Amino acid sequence: MADRRRRIHELVLALIAQQQDLELLDGDADVTGAPGSAAGRDPASWLQRNRRLLQRYQALVRTAVTLDTLIDQEAGETQGRPQR
Repeated sequence: MADRRRRIHELVLALIAQQQDLELLDGDADVTGAPGSAAGRDPASWLQRNRRLLQRYQALVRTAVTLDTLIDQEAGETQGRPQR
């Protein structure tokens, strides 16, 4: 299991390296809406932006898991093992 996790981690890093404009989550927003904070300007847009970014990160992880499974499946077929 640790080996699979390491492979998936490496795949995620490779996918991230392919991203040209990967943004980071904005953690500086004051959700109380204090003047001058990101949430103070528009809390809904701050939440929407972070939600969109989180979905993008999740898609990268799902893609890495899928690729790892396909690679594992192909390796099993070439070694004469039955498919999962």
